[in-house]
Amino acid sequence: MADDELLTLDELTARVGMSVRNVRFYTTKGLVPPPIRRGRSGYYVADHVARLELVRELQQHGFTLSAIERYLVAIPADATPEDIALHRTMLAPWQADAPAELTRAELDLRTGRTLSDGDLATLAALGIAFRNKRGRYEVSMSQLPVGLGLLDLGFPTEAAIAAADVYAAHGRQLAQELNELFRTMVWPVYRDAGAAPERIQEVVERLKPLSIASLVSAYEAAMDETKRERIAERARRASGTEGAEA
Repeated sequence: MADDELLTLDELTARVGMSVRNVRFYTTKGLVPPPIRRGRSGYYVADHVARLELVRELQQHGFTLSAIERYLVAIPADATPEDIALHRTMLAPWQADAPAELTRAELDLRTGRTLSDGDLATLAALGIAFRNKRGRYEVSMSQLPVGLGLLDLGFPTEAAIAAADVYAAHGRQLAQELNELFRTMVWPVYRDAGAAPERIQEVVERLKPLSIASLVSAYEAAMDETKRERIAERARRASGTEGAEA
């Protein structure tokens, strides 16, 4: 490996935006490999950068240390920096609307009302506002008016929670299948062509709005089909009842 590809510890921390203490801690925990030795000095390469950037991304998504360890264990030791960059790219949020962090008082002020615990539970179930570890609320400002409108209409909290469970269950399955599709059918094409991680990230970013639109279209088509089936079923039952009466 060429010397100009090696990074000192100071250069590494500047690249990944972490402190020396954190880099050493993650190395001790085995989350990243130890530095490459050149005499008495330790150096770092692109693999260290990629893994530390992934650790940082996982932290930003609220992963605990044990969860980060489990995630990284599943990544092969011989994974290339580009492979690791793919994991980081797939973790990036799919919504362009970054949530705002508000205190309870700020949230009440923004909504123009004093939200009850039930209101907050409904907004959380709808994925609009939920409390984070700092005791503040992560709020989707673009969806907040929609949530408030549902509160005004008396939308039941139990229904919101039940719907959230449905979304979560099917969302996990969908995410796993799409991630596997991307990993086995899309990523190899760009990897074999020598594409940079930035190119892969651009592909994913361009796919996101199309994927969301496709999901909405598929949902609408399924709902229409479900309604047609229910109408047909009611018609069959009504016809059967009339036949029995005759």
